[in-house]
Amino acid sequence: MFQLGKTIVSEDIIEKDFVCNLSACKGACCVDGEAGAPLSKEETKILEDIYPKVKPFLRKEGIEVIEKEGAWITSEWDELETPLINGADCAYVIFDKKKTALCGLEEAYNQGEIDFKKPISCHLYPVRVKDYSEFAAVNYHKWEICDDACSLGKELQVPVYKFVKQALVRKFGQDWYDELEKVAQKL
Repeated sequence: MFQLGKTIVSEDIIEKDFVCNLSACKGACCVDGEAGAPLSKEETKILEDIYPKVKPFLRKEGIEVIEKEGAWITSEWDELETPLINGADCAYVIFDKKKTALCGLEEAYNQGEIDFKKPISCHLYPVRVKDYSEFAAVNYHKWEICDDACSLGKELQVPVYKFVKQALVRKFGQDWYDELEKVAQKL
């Protein structure tokens, strides 16, 4: 672990390799797990505001859940997250012709309908950020459904922090990322 500004960063994000391999996993992270995507308070307001523009991109099941439960929910652990369809798929998930899970929010973004790409927690994955009162912990999250992504990252020699560069800059800023690269070069 090392400190960058008000963050404590796991060396795993420099030492581990990762490149999403959607052809292998079919977007399992959007349909597996026990909870929706973690959200910030700011993102809950954004999801409420953009829902009318995102709705045409979503599946019937997702629309039903969002219209019943809301654009976001508070979990039993008091955490803000995206709602789930039958306790599995994220309500915002859509599927392509090959049955690969994709993000309806990101599709609306790619089509120029909204300027919000997707929740930062999704954009950062496999990096997880936990905010504390004095600092944020920046960690690598290992999940067996991403084993193919780890293999592809190793083959292509892409460390986690480079794979999620755009998301890290979005979350912490370019200066923070530049400092991270300096640390990575030293390691």
